[in-house]
Amino acid sequence: MILTPQAPTEKEDVRSKPIINALHGRIAVLIPCYNEEITIGTVVRQFRAELPSAEIYVFDNNSIDRTIEEARTAGAIVIKEIRPGKGYVVQSMFQGVDADIYVMVDGDATYNAAAVHTLIQPVLKQEAEMVVGSRLPQRFEK
Repeated sequence: MILTPQAPTEKEDVRSKPIINALHGRIAVLIPCYNEEITIGTVVRQFRAELPSAEIYVFDNNSIDRTIEEARTAGAIVIKEIRPGKGYVVQSMFQGVDADIYVMVDGDATYNAAAVHTLIQPVLKQEAEMVVGSRLPQRFEK
């Protein structure tokens, strides 16, 4: 299932739906980062506002700027991955974080945090085990 999540309108705000309130599982927001000091604080704060009970992890991949400091200041748990490459970062994320629902998002503030509720609904409703969102419009025919 591929979704291009849009922010919910006021009329269809999925945050108020009982299924989310009934969720007893743990949500982890996973953010791989490399030199994202300008945007990482915003990303952490936006996802904290949308998912207040989630644990937010920033996996830093040898940044040479202030990514780590900005992420910690914004309230993220920071884990360093010294092996270069996003593949190693993703591997470390799933080996080191235990949660019932994982939300992986880039640290460059190009994802709409409010869309996370729409994105995770199929998992919460047990209609899907995995959902992939895209910030780009679909470019293929069905």
